[in-house]
Formats: sequence, structure tokens, C-alpha cells
Amino acid sequence: MIEKRNKKGAIAAVIACAALLALIVVLENVSVFLPADSVPNVLKPTSQLFSVLKKGAVYSLAAVSMNLLNGFTGLFSLGQAGFMLLGAYTYAILSVPVADRAAVYYLYGGSAVNFSFQDMFNSVLGTEGVGGAVSLGLGVAIAMVLAGCVAAAFAYLIGLPVLRLKSDYLAIATLGFAEILKAVFQWQALGPVTNGANMIKNFPTFSSFNITDAGGKVLLRLSVFFPFLVSMICIAVICLIINSSYGRAFKAIREDEIAAEAMGINLAKHKMLSFCTSAFFAGVSGALFAMFVTNAQAKVYTTTMTYEILLIVVIGGIGSISGSVMATFLYVACSEWWLRFLDNEITLASGMKVPFLRAGFRMVVFSVVIMIVVLFFRRGLMGDKELPDLFKRRPKAAGKEEQA
Repeated sequence: MIEKRNKKGAIAAVIACAALLALIVVLENVSVFLPADSVPNVLKPTSQLFSVLKKGAVYSLAAVSMNLLNGFTGLFSLGQAGFMLLGAYTYAILSVPVADRAAVYYLYGGSAVNFSFQDMFNSVLGTEGVGGAVSLGLGVAIAMVLAGCVAAAFAYLIGLPVLRLKSDYLAIATLGFAEILKAVFQWQALGPVTNGANMIKNFPTFSSFNITDAGGKVLLRLSVFFPFLVSMICIAVICLIINSSYGRAFKAIREDEIAAEAMGINLAKHKMLSFCTSAFFAGVSGALFAMFVTNAQAKVYTTTMTYEILLIVVIGGIGSISGSVMATFLYVACSEWWLRFLDNEITLASGMKVPFLRAGFRMVVFSVVIMIVVLFFRRGLMGDKELPDLFKRRPKAAGKEEQA
């Protein structure tokens, strides 16, 4: 019975994800499918909406990867920005076309890495038509997987000493690791690889997946579809891990380490596995973030980014994948779109200016909103529940006497 219920739930989730992806494609291509004049202004998607959707897809994967470690395993880590930095740079370094490397690394006389996966596949499959699309997809996919692998490898190395620490000490150690990485990647001696303090650009981004004709006219936009697809696949894998025997071991460690060890769970092994898995998906989200901002630059991956992701996890609910995803889009929409008008001065017809409305006031209001949410939702929006749990029938109250 339970297996049938899980199977039905998995099928429903796949159908819902497919429907969401189809809706995103239609929404992004309204102006392509229909004449621009035939679409009412109210229904026309804005560039701000697409920006929120893209950043939300990227941050949702980062938040879920942090929740895997902080929420499901109980390890308080603040190294998310560092792992995202590793993923972003790995993807960028391996994806810049050889023809553009001299222009990107002009301060260092060229790049120490003189190949890209896309160029490698282009030489085999060609650059025109289907061959070019396959080369782009394969090159980006391999670079993103390697971005996650590099982040996981660094997580393993630093996990050997720091995972012996607990609570605040682990958080401080991982936070220091992220800051050290940011400084190292801006080191001029590594310029031929990381481009020093300068940004790496000219690699494939989300807009590279738009389908165009020979003249460059866009036939089908997929710049929002791509990050959603990658994030959905990665989050689905994380869900499978959480619902496996490894996931149950993670939860046991979170609840009581002594009891988990008494039950035969290898604490060191499972902590390291959780740490490396979280870092892998953080690295993939870092690659997606580099594609979103169209460059890779170390100074962007600050502690503020880690705190933002941690805040999303707390608002959504520690131990809830659905909560992290929903909180991500709410957070990004509020901070990047819905409250933007608060930064602009408004003058009434009488000539009097509305008080407080000026640059920076948006973040004041946003902080108050976050405080209210945290005060009234102590366990976050979802707590430790998932979205399907909201639709389950509640059991009948015990103690009710049967009517004769």
C-alpha cells in the first residue's frame, strides 16, 4: 500500500513539474507565439518577472543543498558561498571558447587552460544546426557536473578536519573557508587560471539556449526553461537521497548522534557524505549563478550571499524541501521586484513628497516583513512538512465514541 502511494506521488510530482516547465515555455514565448499587439499589456510578461524566475531557480537549488546539510543532517555550515564560488569558476574556466580566451585573459597574455568542452564537441559534431545545439548542451552539462565535483572534492578536504567540530565552531570554520577561497581566487599569481580580481565572461549563459534562425532572430526562448530544468533535476535527486537509507541516517544524526551511533550508523562517514553532497549541488548552483549574471567574479560570493540562503532556509522551514523552494521565490520576488517602488521618491499632486520613500527604504520594509514572518512562523512557512502533506487527510480524533 505504501509503495503504491509513493509511486502515485512520484508520478504526480513528475506531471506537475512537466506542466510547470510547459507553462514557463509558453509564458516566456508569448510575444513569439502571438503577435505583440494581440497580447494585452496586463498579460505581457516583464523582464523583472523573468529575472525573478531565473534567480529564484538558481537560489532554490542553493537553498535546498544547504537544507540537506543544515536541516536534515543537523550540521550548521556557512560555507555555501565558497562552494558556489568553486562551481562558478570551474564552469567558467572550462566553458570560455578558445577563440575568446585571449580577450578575457588579456592582462595575463592568455589563459593557462586552452580548451573548452563545447569546442571539443564542435570539432566532432559541427557548429551548425542540431550538431551545434548538442555540442552546447553536452559542453555545458559536463562543465556543470565538474563544477559540482570540484566543490565536493574541496568539501572532502576541508571536511576531514572541520567535521570534528560542532554547532557554532563548525559554522565559523566553514565561513572562514569561504572567505579564504574568495581571497585566493583573486590572487594575481593565479591570474592565468582565475583571471585574478577580474571577471571571467564570454561563456555560455541562459540566453545561449534560445533557438534562433540563421539571421539571429529568436524562434523559441528557453532562457528561463533551462535553469528551471536543471534545478528540478537536482532537487529531485536530493529528494531521492533524503528518502533513501542514507537520508534516514542523516535524520538520525540530526536527532541524536549518540543514539544513531548506537544503532550502527557511521557518524564520520555519513557526515562527510552529507557535506560533500551538499557541496556538489552548491557547486552546480554556483555554475547556474554564473550563467545568470553572465560572469564569474570572486568578490560577488560574499558572506551576505550565504546569509541570504540561510535566511531562505529558515523562512521556508528547516527540514522542508518544499518550504525552501517556496521561500526562495517569495524572497527573491519581494527583494528584487515587488518592493522596488519603495526606493523611488513619489511626489503628490499637491507637490508634497511622500515621506520615507527613497533609495534603501525597500530593504527597511523588507527586513520588517522578514521579522514578522519569523515571529509568527517560528518553524518557518512549512516547518518540517512537505507540500503533499498539506493535502493528506487528517486522522479522525481519537476517543470519539461510535454512534449507535
